Amino acid sequence: MVRRPAGGAPNPPLLILLHGLGADEADLLGVAPALDPRFVVVSVRAPYEAEPMGYAWYAIDWAEHPPRPNEAEALESRERLVAFVDEACRAYGADPSRVFLCGFSQGASMAMGAALSRPELVRGVVAHSGRLLPAFLPTSPSAALEGFPVLWQHGRADAVVPVAFGHEARRLLPPLGVRLDFREYDIGHEIAPPSLRDLRDWLSDRLAEAGGA
Repeated sequence: MVRRPAGGAPNPPLLILLHGLGADEADLLGVAPALDPRFVVVSVRAPYEAEPMGYAWYAIDWAEHPPRPNEAEALESRERLVAFVDEACRAYGADPSRVFLCGFSQGASMAMGAALSRPELVRGVVAHSGRLLPAFLPTSPSAALEGFPVLWQHGRADAVVPVAFGHEARRLLPPLGVRLDFREYDIGHEIAPPSLRDLRDWLSDRLAEAGGA
């Protein structure tokens, strides 16, 4: 699902929205009206069907503690997402030098996975209520990650993806060179007005850094 940019400017910046487990491409498009109107916003559907409804980027074994992600599916979804970045730029006439990813829950994990593996393709990431999958962590720092901007948002009352996963990301990302902006909120597993305002402003600020109309 797509929200076209205002004004019809050529080569607009691209924002790709990545939903969480059990949702679909319609789930996050509701935030698009609150975001910078210069973006062409593309909300995509994860490739695997989830039980009992919706779609998933990877299956989760809930019998494990903590729940164990299917790493093979996660890596396959990451490769599909990386390929989609180029496809979306061509399909919507977007500027490939101004691509941003914004993911919620599982979508946040995927956004970080794509950025950590191919930082040259993405200008910045918003990860809301997610976790860093061990399979996505690089074995050594990459020069391309130096100064890479990430906004990590998490609710202190998140009962689905506990804020401890956010604290883990806060510990692991800076040594990789990532320029991390970590923010906690008095919310649960949700995007709420305070986090949406921060998300909007952070993306607009990064867009200003990237230059262009």
